[in-house]
Amino acid sequence: MAAVTVEEVRKAQRAEGPATVLAIGTTTPENIVYQADYADYYFRVTKSEHLVDLKDKFKKMCDKSMIRKRYMHLTEEILEEHPNICAYMAPSLDARQDILVAEIPKLGKTAAQKAIKEWGQPMSKITHLVFCTTSGVDMPGADYQLIKMLGLSPSVRRVMLYQQGCFAGGTVLRVAKDLAENNRGARVLVVCSEITAVTFRGPTETQLDSMVGQALFGDGAAAVIIGADPNMAIERPLFELVSASQTILPDTEGFIEGHLREVGLTFHLHRNVPVAISNNIERALVDAFAPLGINDWNSIFWVAHPGGPAILDMVEARAKLDKNRMRATRHILSEYGNMSSACVLFILDEMRKRSLQDGNATTGEGMDWGVLFGFGPGLTVETVVLHSVPISAP
Repeated sequence: MAAVTVEEVRKAQRAEGPATVLAIGTTTPENIVYQADYADYYFRVTKSEHLVDLKDKFKKMCDKSMIRKRYMHLTEEILEEHPNICAYMAPSLDARQDILVAEIPKLGKTAAQKAIKEWGQPMSKITHLVFCTTSGVDMPGADYQLIKMLGLSPSVRRVMLYQQGCFAGGTVLRVAKDLAENNRGARVLVVCSEITAVTFRGPTETQLDSMVGQALFGDGAAAVIIGADPNMAIERPLFELVSASQTILPDTEGFIEGHLREVGLTFHLHRNVPVAISNNIERALVDAFAPLGINDWNSIFWVAHPGGPAILDMVEARAKLDKNRMRATRHILSEYGNMSSACVLFILDEMRKRSLQDGNATTGEGMDWGVLFGFGPGLTVETVVLHSVPISAP
């Protein structure tokens, strides 16, 4: 007979405390595009300057975006080399894939190195890897390539998430939470790396929602280290992941869709996406915070995926938020645009930095409890309840 029971084995495998964010790293490509000039640039590189009325519409989209600048791997030189990427519907998947398969893990590597440096522990202590990207599908994937680039152990247990879209910043935290809490001593490296080369295309009058995406999306990568039961002598916890859930909003089929074709990744954005999200935000909040006895949405800190200004405006109005609650979220939208899955991790980083600068007692802008929302295809909503940790000196 075995010397221990199954229950004793399971107990020994599990962590004692909740999964915790232990470090954050972010990065972008070097190439910057400024929103005030982007309409001129976009119509020039796509050879669409003759579409004067359409350019005026696109300029208004850029002006209303609340974005100041974005970062993009695609430069004018790259686009000149691959003119089919600039067309609205021309076979170009091979050219896009050649770029993405190489560059997605590279961008992720830089973010990961920053997170690992902040964490301050040997890479040999990383036990799991969760890699997420909307683009560059390949086998073996970006997770495999990153392990090679960083020199991680070949026995690191890895999860590769492709084609999840904008809600996936919440998904990776949910997955990492389960891994950290069910594997005692686990340290999970989470990487979200997004490059818009898969979706970039020229304008067309028939698909204005595609042009909305061209006005909003940017490139960036973020990485976090997740682990439970931190060693306080050598690790500095930032946020505890208290609960995580996912739901598909009712009556929203087809509201956000993406399809990988010979022409790259095409996407469709329904005009009622902001309305659908705002109509369901209260239910998501109640479901997440009722067990904690919290029903004042201004008493928690907010990390909401900045899908666009209309989403943020309507969510603020529906939840009756004061303007300070979305301060970090709006800053990331302004300075980086919509970076899909990486956005909420950029916002977490911005929030803890501001908390330190403002002299707050905790990483959550002085508030104990917070919410992280991911919104994306489905419509799918990821909800993560966060608990901020008292700020300690570096």
